[in-house]
Amino acid sequence: MSDAELRNFFQRYIDALNSHEFQRMTEFIHDNPVMNGHPVTRDDVIAALEGHTDAVPDFTWRVEDLAIDGDRVAARLFNKGTPAKEWLGVPPTGATVEFAEYAFHKVRDGRFYEMNYLIDAQAVERQLT
Repeated sequence: MSDAELRNFFQRYIDALNSHEFQRMTEFIHDNPVMNGHPVTRDDVIAALEGHTDAVPDFTWRVEDLAIDGDRVAARLFNKGTPAKEWLGVPPTGATVEFAEYAFHKVRDGRFYEMNYLIDAQAVERQLT
């Protein structure tokens, strides 16, 4: 993919996440990707996303920065939502949380095959407690 195609691909992925259309992940994620160094299935990724949005129904991802280098995408995102159920081991308080996420993905055959995430866990914890 060209840089422009990869940028468009990543934005379509974010759009699908924000509309909570997780069944569309077949368009974006290989069947058996590696996530944070561990082999998983696409169904595992979908289940995790569904778990987040079940607990935080208004969860959104906002891209702040995006860098592309060949088959690699690096993004700084801000995630936002108001937990309606227990989330990350904390009962809901009515507080809306917003926190940074850093994503580093590799693309092969037009889909992510390696996905790495890092979130600002301290910011999440401060806002939830």
